[in-house]
Amino acid sequence: MYASGTESLIKQAREIQEEELQKFYGRISKHLPSTKDVGGEVVDSLQRLHLIVSATKYTRKLPQDLIKKLQTLLCSPSCPEQLQILSSAILRESLPLSLHSLFTKLSQDNRALSYISSVVLTQAGSKEDLLPLCQHLLKCLESRPPDVQLPKHTLPILSKIFSFNPQILSEDQVNLVSRKLADWLRYASVHQGASLSSGGFFTSPRTRQPAPMTEVDGAVAGDFFTVLCVGQSYTEDQWMNMYAFSMIKNWLLTYDTEGTTNPDSAQLKRTQVIQTPHQDDRSEVDSSVMSMVSATSSSSRLLPPKERLREKAFEYCHRLIEQCDRKALKRTDAELQKACLVESVAIMDIICSEDASYVYRAFPCIKALYGRLSADLVFARALLPIAQFYLNHSETAAVDSEAVFFQLFTRFPAELFNEPMLAFEFVHFCLHNVSILQEKVSVYRHSFPNLLKFVAWNSPGLISEYMELLPSLLAPETAIELLHSLLDLPCLAAALDLQHRSACYPAQDRAVWDQQGTKITASLDAFRQPSYRGLFLYILRPEAGTGDTIDRLSTLHEALEGMVESPRVVRCAQIVPVLLHIYFNTVTKMAGEKLINQLLLVLLERSSLLYNIKNFSTEVHRVFSTHLQTLCKLHPPLIVDQYKELLDFSSTTTSIYSKENFYTHVVWVIGEYLSVSYDPRCTVELITSFFEGLEAVLFEITQVRQSACPLFYTPRLLTVLMKALAKLASRSQDLIPRASLLLSKMRSFAHSGPVAACYSEEDTAEIITRAHELINLLKLPNVAQFVLASSAHGESTRWHRDTNTCLPQRMRAISGLLHNHSNFLPS
Repeated sequence: MYASGTESLIKQAREIQEEELQKFYGRISKHLPSTKDVGGEVVDSLQRLHLIVSATKYTRKLPQDLIKKLQTLLCSPSCPEQLQILSSAILRESLPLSLHSLFTKLSQDNRALSYISSVVLTQAGSKEDLLPLCQHLLKCLESRPPDVQLPKHTLPILSKIFSFNPQILSEDQVNLVSRKLADWLRYASVHQGASLSSGGFFTSPRTRQPAPMTEVDGAVAGDFFTVLCVGQSYTEDQWMNMYAFSMIKNWLLTYDTEGTTNPDSAQLKRTQVIQTPHQDDRSEVDSSVMSMVSATSSSSRLLPPKERLREKAFEYCHRLIEQCDRKALKRTDAELQKACLVESVAIMDIICSEDASYVYRAFPCIKALYGRLSADLVFARALLPIAQFYLNHSETAAVDSEAVFFQLFTRFPAELFNEPMLAFEFVHFCLHNVSILQEKVSVYRHSFPNLLKFVAWNSPGLISEYMELLPSLLAPETAIELLHSLLDLPCLAAALDLQHRSACYPAQDRAVWDQQGTKITASLDAFRQPSYRGLFLYILRPEAGTGDTIDRLSTLHEALEGMVESPRVVRCAQIVPVLLHIYFNTVTKMAGEKLINQLLLVLLERSSLLYNIKNFSTEVHRVFSTHLQTLCKLHPPLIVDQYKELLDFSSTTTSIYSKENFYTHVVWVIGEYLSVSYDPRCTVELITSFFEGLEAVLFEITQVRQSACPLFYTPRLLTVLMKALAKLASRSQDLIPRASLLLSKMRSFAHSGPVAACYSEEDTAEIITRAHELINLLKLPNVAQFVLASSAHGESTRWHRDTNTCLPQRMRAISGLLHNHSNFLPS
């Protein structure tokens, strides 16, 4: 993380002794200047002090005399700025200090005020700590002397304060700031500020007329000033205009919720205002230009401060949207236009939410803006707040918004999946409106194949968001397809990577292809072959409903084999188990009998059809194993419903090779839930069929010869198979002799040479002990049926070393009753 020299300095700062530290404090206090002259030694000492106080996770307590001198430096207008910066940084990192001493030194000096405020905001622990600073800032705004410049830093500090504690402002203070913000937004000068003279020989002593502001395309700004007006220098009121626009959204969200709640009364007030056109509307802030846009509301000064601020903010945003129609001469201005579109539409959305009468004035502008931007994906981020506006107000304005959301959920993820900022904002848009999208936007749930493209490409950065978003995408009719899509998420990441590379590297430029590596080149070739086109079209499909999965999934895995080591694909594979847990935890709350049966079939099918990424299959099988038990516990007849598939799966040893953990859990649920107590359809013939299948597997894997290769399965599999066979035999007593015979052979198996070489003594002893216990139980069929009966409460999996759960709960209860020290036994 750090260079070796930097790490050495940090280590020294952390390990400095208290005695040495006190001496250092004394030297700094002695050398701190009382005049304007500053030496390099003072700056160096303060830099060292800042490193010391910030290098540890706990705050240090500075001597009081040193704190006072640092505060003096901080508050002195004549102090060099470098010292003020260092003093502010040191005081922020030290233990909480008395803030009252700082408040006595508050002044009109912008620079000192900014550094003092940064300390106060860091150290403040309550509303009372912030109140003096807030009062001082409001006083600066309210009673500004004519010869003092507007405090440009006042608004950012004030914005930070009310974000920290919105209740700090009274109603009168809120009205004061609202009034000021409205004036700054609407009445800033449209002429440039006076440029500083270079002091050359030919400098004219005469004052030149200030040049007018220009639009981004170079035309003269004919309307009121906004942040999109361009000039060489800016006046103070223009700076305040820009600061006001930067905080207006947060201000409206915080303090405008108590505005007019009745749209009819709000409209009535505006009608009354419009009928008195001769009222004077001169602002407290000097101004020169009136807007043609706001000609109908020239008497808005009669409105209450909050409503007047809404009016001026609405006019301001309307003008910004009009200015964004102009073609910018500079690239930076073009980017600023996009940012202003996003902010303007968001502010208009807030205003319309507070006062529905604005909806009818805003929708023509928003609709025209959408028509202009929708065809150009360069403005994709600006279309998100437009979609938010439609989502919030289309019903009020009786406007059809289906086309807006269809484009949003089909085109954006498909074509802009590789833009991280858009992906982040898009997912947060969905999270913010998840309940409305589920209810009112039909395309939302069916667009999950597209939405998953964002997380497939940006998996590390969006995992927490998708953990929250995934449950909203689940519906009974799409649950199975969504499960397949989650399992194929690494394939989707690989396909998107190939699509992106294919677009960047033309097919004719073979030399560039070969630079990607042999394996990736082979996958790129497959991506461009017509024979694989259908597979890639399916995995990159924009919406659900075209099928659950791919018939030739193994063929797709072969085509993507060259991408298994791609960092993007590997990272994507790592998040799949997390999303699968979220999926199963959600779907089990809504799943009916039919869906549970379908889920079991998918688990059995996909356990052997997974993308061959290192550790991916192992982690997915672990998730399958956990939730297989949950599904069987929710619907125990599942074993009988799907007996053919379960019998085929459990009766072949090939199921063990690559998925032993999942196979072990399948065997366990068969032994646990294949009982007439769970399903009356559980016949003797069905029990016998499963018994013969498991018997054949156990017999085959225990046939060990001296020349055999090392065992590939764990002792746990053996103990689970033995237990399952014993359970089935206890439910069909004709099978007990066969089970006892097979169990009796486990001692010779455990003592064979290959087994002793692969298993520890503890493992072999556990196998022999378990076989001996089960044989003894089966000698008493009625007892065995009672002891090995399934627990109605469904206990956790019996691991081969778990002595607490090796027998059901009822057996442990009987053992307790028959214990030597039991009070029930005669003395």
